[in-house]
Amino acid sequence: MPIVSRKGKAMPESPIRKLVPFAEKAAKEGKHIFHLNIGQPDIKTPVEAMEAVRNHKLDVLAYSHSGGFESFRKKLAGYYAKHDITISSDDILITTGGSEALIFTMGSITDPGDEIIVPEPFYANYYSFSTQSTVKVVPVISKLETGFALPSISEFEKLITPKTKAILICNPGNPTGYLYSKEEIKALAQLAIKYDLFLISDEVYREFVYDGSEHYSILQEKDLDDHAIVVDSVSKRYSMCGARIGCMVSKNKSVMETAMKFAQARLSPPTLAQIASEAALEAPESYYIDTVAKYKSRRNTLVSGLKEIPGVKVGLPKGAFYCIVELPVKDADHFAEWLLDKFDLNKQTVMLAPASGFYSSPNEGKNQVRIAYVLNRRDLKTAVNILQVALEKYNDQ
Repeated sequence: MPIVSRKGKAMPESPIRKLVPFAEKAAKEGKHIFHLNIGQPDIKTPVEAMEAVRNHKLDVLAYSHSGGFESFRKKLAGYYAKHDITISSDDILITTGGSEALIFTMGSITDPGDEIIVPEPFYANYYSFSTQSTVKVVPVISKLETGFALPSISEFEKLITPKTKAILICNPGNPTGYLYSKEEIKALAQLAIKYDLFLISDEVYREFVYDGSEHYSILQEKDLDDHAIVVDSVSKRYSMCGARIGCMVSKNKSVMETAMKFAQARLSPPTLAQIASEAALEAPESYYIDTVAKYKSRRNTLVSGLKEIPGVKVGLPKGAFYCIVELPVKDADHFAEWLLDKFDLNKQTVMLAPASGFYSSPNEGKNQVRIAYVLNRRDLKTAVNILQVALEKYNDQ
């Protein structure tokens, strides 16, 4: 019997989706599940995007340019200019989601066995993408006690070897909600220049920053043009996860020319989704303001509620719409499964994402979960109450 590849066997399960069979079983049993496990916004997609698809004049749904619509890339360059980022449309490659942008990036800058340093906990699919690209993720651990701030530069330097090709960050962070300061970005930029590394920044949550903070992009660093690669997406910014449109941005011409070869091999990004995404850029400033205000309110509701639960530890996220929560349990994976399989409160339960899947270091995050505060405040309050009762019952067993 033919066997699957070693690479296939090494591909990790998604910590976000691996509990789906238990959720499906719970739903069939009549339980209502509050989904705190996945970053699927309930915010309405901009009407401009939806209308553009409804009213398109296409007679043939044809291929687009492999790099994406030129009109879209030019509008994106205008969007970045509003954020003090000076780039041209030629510095942008449209991809099928931010995921493909990361895959193209890894394919363009690494060879099998090369290494990328990533502060952990990190977005779980970074590990999946690196496995596909036969690249080794080298973790540098950040801690809940410091709010998951950037580890010291000396900790990064200890990990740099001749195989190190890049440092990868998510800013603001998924799963931590941490927002890197301008000073932290500058420190990483200097490190990348010193060791001639690429600095990759996943900035898909750029708009979602709170409490007067400002997002600082690696593309704002003037001396970093040859080193900086940004991954971006419309999924969260415009609540368009199903569009699967993202982009790769860099002023490094060699990197972008190489990435274009990967783009040509997959032919083109989806046409209708590009139409929607280009139109979304016409959304008024009030769309961003209202969305950020909703997430900030939800963050405050969730965090204040969690802090009332004995034994729970959580920081205050500065951005995105996630937080890592430490629970008074030994095995968060088992607890998350138990919530769906063995527990309900008035036929209601919650679904969490065990945080161990956001670490590559063994035994890290075993008593942590990631929570996405994408539900309305009323549902978040209910979900926190259910979680408190569940923890009491679980620990009394």
